[in-house]
Amino acid sequence: MTELNSLDRLLRPKTIAVFGGKEARRVIYQCDKMGFAGEIWPVHPKEDEIYGRKCYRSVADLPAAPDAAFVGVNRNLSVEIVRQLSERGAGGAICYASGFLEAQSELADGADLQAELVKAAGSMRIIGPNCYGLVNALDGALLWPDQHGLIKVEKGVAILTQSSNIVLNLTMQTRGLPIAYIMTAGNQAQTGLSEMAIAALEDPRVTALGLHIEGIDSIEALERLAQRSRALKKPVVALKVGKSEAAQKATVSHTASLAGNHAVSSAVLKRLGIGQVSSLPVMLEALKLLHVYGPLASYEVSSMSCSGGEASLVSDTAVGRKVHFRALKDFQLKPLRESLGEMVTLANPLDYHTFVWGNLERQTAAFTAMMAGGYALNMIILDFPRADRCTYEDWWITVQAMQNASRANAGVPAAFVASISENMHEDVAFKIMEMGMVPLCGIDEALSAAEIAADIGAAWAAPAPAPLIKVTDAEGESETLTEADAKAALKAFGVPVPEGVVAPTPTAIADAATRMGLPVALKGLGVAHKTEAGAVKLNLKTREEVLEAAEGMAHVAKGYLAEKMVAKPVAEIIIGAMRDPVAGPVLTVGAGGILVELIEDAAILTLPTTEEEIRSAIAGLKVNKLLSGYRGQAKGDVEALVKTVAGAAAYVTAHAETFEELDINPVMVLPEGQGAVAADALIRRRKA
Repeated sequence: MTELNSLDRLLRPKTIAVFGGKEARRVIYQCDKMGFAGEIWPVHPKEDEIYGRKCYRSVADLPAAPDAAFVGVNRNLSVEIVRQLSERGAGGAICYASGFLEAQSELADGADLQAELVKAAGSMRIIGPNCYGLVNALDGALLWPDQHGLIKVEKGVAILTQSSNIVLNLTMQTRGLPIAYIMTAGNQAQTGLSEMAIAALEDPRVTALGLHIEGIDSIEALERLAQRSRALKKPVVALKVGKSEAAQKATVSHTASLAGNHAVSSAVLKRLGIGQVSSLPVMLEALKLLHVYGPLASYEVSSMSCSGGEASLVSDTAVGRKVHFRALKDFQLKPLRESLGEMVTLANPLDYHTFVWGNLERQTAAFTAMMAGGYALNMIILDFPRADRCTYEDWWITVQAMQNASRANAGVPAAFVASISENMHEDVAFKIMEMGMVPLCGIDEALSAAEIAADIGAAWAAPAPAPLIKVTDAEGESETLTEADAKAALKAFGVPVPEGVVAPTPTAIADAATRMGLPVALKGLGVAHKTEAGAVKLNLKTREEVLEAAEGMAHVAKGYLAEKMVAKPVAEIIIGAMRDPVAGPVLTVGAGGILVELIEDAAILTLPTTEEEIRSAIAGLKVNKLLSGYRGQAKGDVEALVKTVAGAAAYVTAHAETFEELDINPVMVLPEGQGAVAADALIRRRKA
């Protein structure tokens, strides 16, 4: 494999070559508009000059090897120009043309042409094909054939996506977010989104990074991105699309996508400490918060407003979230009372009324006392009036008071939150940022941003995760183990199973069950869906009942398994495992038995995992209410369940090359101190 050059020259060029007609002209125009200080060399077969710059006829005619090139010609000519640029020693190229792998259903040679493009590039970096390119707003270097909404900045965030239109739309935001880079990846034929993201993070002027992911290009590259993010202390957030069937079908247009299961992708991002956003507005607000303050130290937040309605609104919006409004501490009460008076209810969220409105000294005292409570983020709900019809001088008194209070508390994070985004004007947002605080648009978006920033903070506070299991599919036919064999295999890894015996005939199983001890559960072996086939009988108390039950299922059974009955459980749990196309083997734990499809209560665990991660996953399940002693009932043996899940994970990890599917359902979780038992198990694997 060709060792690829660094992306540095392509992302931060001093010389740019442009190829093509109107798209190439737009690139030059946008570079001039943003004040690119380097040289631009147009290449055109007929034009003598473009925007006052001499045109060259070919790559060979250029004064030197360009750092970056925008190749805006047809797909076949793109391949040839890329080859010539690579041979000349160029730093990299944007391949704008479409008609490659993304169009293989319409163009039979699309896949072959993309392979030819990659070969032509050799060690030179290419981004695309089928992409708009990038904007470096730090240096004013644009390889971008369209208008955009960016301004030159000294530092800011980077936003990367496969979709050119989405990132173009994001540049039009008026929320005050400073954007240093925008990049599109297109087909990711050679250079993936994660590699581009790492290169952006390495720029010391970049503070945080946002990803819009249609498909994970490489799990190894994503892991490297997470490692660099943590090492550089520059957080990453991601909007991973693909929950809906329509979204999953749409990703086919970007052929690098391995969309995978959305729940698995979410589990991978969580494992790696990458914040997960639910929408583009939340992405912008999370990036703003992370740009100013970085990850938050906890989920504890405070809110202040001069309206009880706003206090109720922010409190209600926090319901069901991890961020929460911790109660005030005793030492805060006296200074708050002194500054706000007797008529104000002291609480968090705090409605400080309008008694101190416009009074810098009293607002500063109140805000200082509130912000002394050790909250990770302190919010003021403040909607600014329309600038065209109103004035807002008094609002700046509140802003100044908040800045004073933040400084008095060693610069603790302070945010101004407009309840609707229209009421946080761009000029106001810029000014608040200049004052060292963060302007946020929308209460829901602000609380989401705080939760995401705290998620990243919690992930970084924990040890870095071990690399995901990397496996290749083993050759050989697939086989499904009998329940008895599956349980024996799992027992060797610490999964508790009932005492049982196996026999080939009804008479033999009746005798063996009697010797083992009654009552028993009887199951027919070699039956995929035992209950539907009538191949399960429970609580058989005599030899005659066992014999009769065995004879009744003889037409479907290929042998028999008799097991001692398990006591009534506190809860039934399912443990499953599958092989995800992106993340490899992953484990599922959730409500089992008849509840599996009824309430869809499950958590994904990527592998390898730890008992602490398993315990946390179980704690997040709805069925955990049963395990915790719902309405005075007995508590379940959660520690035994944790050990059982860990045993299943150990089995999957040890057999990662041949494993295909695991289903343990139900795991009977007995009362605290009495253990857990895997009542049924299925393993499907490749034959060795």
